[in-house]
Amino acid sequence: MTRPAARSGSRTSADRLARLLNLVPYLLARPGIEVAEAAGDLGVTERQLREDLELLWVCGLPGYGPGDLIDMAFDGDRVTITYDAGIDRPLRLTPDEALALVVALRMLAETPGVANRDAVERALAKIENAAGDLVGAPVAVRLPGEGRRVQELRAAVERRRALRITYYTAARDESTERTIDPLRMLMVDGRAYVEAWCRRAEAVRLFRADRIDAVVELDEPAVVPPQARPHDLRQGVFRPSPDLPLITLRIGRGERWITEYYPCERVEVDGDRWVVSLRVTDLGWARRFVLGLGPDVTVVAPVELAAQVRAQATAALEAYATPVLSAGPAGPVTAR
Repeated sequence: MTRPAARSGSRTSADRLARLLNLVPYLLARPGIEVAEAAGDLGVTERQLREDLELLWVCGLPGYGPGDLIDMAFDGDRVTITYDAGIDRPLRLTPDEALALVVALRMLAETPGVANRDAVERALAKIENAAGDLVGAPVAVRLPGEGRRVQELRAAVERRRALRITYYTAARDESTERTIDPLRMLMVDGRAYVEAWCRRAEAVRLFRADRIDAVVELDEPAVVPPQARPHDLRQGVFRPSPDLPLITLRIGRGERWITEYYPCERVEVDGDRWVVSLRVTDLGWARRFVLGLGPDVTVVAPVELAAQVRAQATAALEAYATPVLSAGPAGPVTAR
């Protein structure tokens, strides 16, 4: 089995939802319009527009029975909306809807690195003013991982100050001191990051906020070199590349989640087991990763990774097998 290419379903679904929301008022204003003309105006193919119309036929008001769903009439290649299910009426929020919208906007406003924060704040203010009686008490939102460290980093980024940080690098299992010039705060997969020019690495780096053990704001402005470029994080923080080590594992049924959680270059079926290949930051991280998976995983390649895993597993077993001497109740030394 070869792993399929990454899907763009979320993006396609979002595009289609926006198109469907625009489609009904568009057709209401143009009864009897030709499908070809509507497709041209909307920037889609005739086939896509007909598929959208078929989907509209099963959309409507709760109950979803006769008289609840959007209806339309076809006359040859022309289409007319005959029942819009109330989509042309002004939106009225229920208390639950207003509260959900306020919470969502507050979460967006608190997300590090969000663009157009002013627009979010203005929209939030309008909704709270219009639905103040519905929402009731003020709403406070705290994101997962939001804490003093994130607030401290965000303030430094906004003040454009250089920072000295103590950072734990999980891939190498070590802590280092670095001086960084922050570019922006980001929230990726529920974790806060500060993206900055690292003077030690002389490159742009991402630093997870929860792995920054100490931070000192320096009395100097952040100076980002002209060659510094922000990372493209649309596909996630980790970006596999051919220059990174490639490891191959044979995994059992209980470890197949690896293929969903990590980007794999190859996935093949070998009886009741799968053989997967993926890029890693370094073999030290790969060794700890494999040791944490359990006995249902075998390292196929590279040879040095298999040797490292075998050596550390053997050392761990020998440590458990060594007797530990301690003083017994009466004083003599006993083994346990």
